[in-house]
Amino acid sequence: MGRAHGHKTRDKNKASLPQVPKNMKSDGIDVEFNRELADQEDLEAMARSNAANQRVKNSQKS
Repeated sequence: MGRAHGHKTRDKNKASLPQVPKNMKSDGIDVEFNRELADQEDLEAMARSNAANQRVKNSQKS
């Protein structure tokens, strides 16, 4: 109907707030993974990740 073109939003913060707060943004520095310092949970997560990658590769071949 064209009514929305002349109306501004009531929430003034909506346009000015960033999507991600500055304190939550990463600095882009990667952390090196050391297998000797990994605990059991890290090793289990790696195993699950590798298994998931294998499932994806196998499903793409079929």
